[in-house]
Amino acid sequence: MNILNTVILAGAGVVSFVIALVLGKCLIPWLHKLKFGQTILEDGPTWHQKKQGTPTMGGILFIAGFLVAVAAAVVAVYTIKTPLIIELPNAEMQNLRVPDLLSSVDEKMRFWGGVGLALGCGLIGFADDYIKVVKKRNLGLTAIQKLLMQLVLATAYAVLMYLYCGKGMFNIPFIGTVNWGIWYIPFTVFVIVAMTNATNLTDGVDGLCGATGFVAALTLLMLSGLTGYLSIGIPAVALAGGLAGFLMWNIHPAQVFMGDTGSLFIGGALTALAFGIKQPFLLVPIGILYIAENLSVILQVAYFKITHGKRLFKMSPLHHHFEMCGWSETRIVVVFTLVTFLGCAGAVVLQILG
Repeated sequence: MNILNTVILAGAGVVSFVIALVLGKCLIPWLHKLKFGQTILEDGPTWHQKKQGTPTMGGILFIAGFLVAVAAAVVAVYTIKTPLIIELPNAEMQNLRVPDLLSSVDEKMRFWGGVGLALGCGLIGFADDYIKVVKKRNLGLTAIQKLLMQLVLATAYAVLMYLYCGKGMFNIPFIGTVNWGIWYIPFTVFVIVAMTNATNLTDGVDGLCGATGFVAALTLLMLSGLTGYLSIGIPAVALAGGLAGFLMWNIHPAQVFMGDTGSLFIGGALTALAFGIKQPFLLVPIGILYIAENLSVILQVAYFKITHGKRLFKMSPLHHHFEMCGWSETRIVVVFTLVTFLGCAGAVVLQILG
């Protein structure tokens, strides 16, 4: 990778980090003043009630950092006019020249389509948070309303990607590029909806969704280089930098929660990054923790119905089960982030070997 590309990527990460960190100084007191506090539901651990009133919608911090960093990086690329070049280990692929940022329809859709998907998911989350804290409806959007919005957004993204980015082509480890044809659309919609809801479920312990999202974003940054889609590394590093800045305010005891605004944005962004590099199946190891959290809820509900009232876990999602077992929030974040790191390492190995 040439030095100018490295500077652009590093700069995007630093800009996003600084904005999220500094903005917290202003935004958190403002949220307090507006009484935009989180309502803690009674179906969680009882000791979470002490968090009642902690400001929510903190996802705005890293979303703002993300947007400014992406915009600054795009301006830098056009100003410097440097080609996005990556050196691969294969002798026949040395100095492979990838299209300059936004130089083709395919590149535009992968980049801006991904940014749009992440922002759209964040807006759905913002609507949910707004209803909770301003309209004083504890559950926010209804499940049906949220699902319909996600389906519309995911379908729009999937159709655009299908039409302008390969007609349903993406890679499967150890198999290679596969053309899914029209089935690409429902598959993409399913992955987006599943991933965004999974990251939403993970946001239940101080710092958990932010820390795991940070590791996942850095992994997708690395994979963007390995796959030759270096431009996708810009939103990846911007997301990682923003989450790092946000975590300064969100680690236990949290001074602000990301809310659905942040958790849905993270899910949308990670999914878009994976589809942007044509590697959606790598979301399985990268998002292994999110999958486990989602499955824990599904299994809990199914087991409860089948056994007429018995529980498989002490409480779901999974992080609450470990809380009920006596684990501290800090221990849960450390262990779950380590699991995410191992899954991400596996994804990198799959990419290299596959």
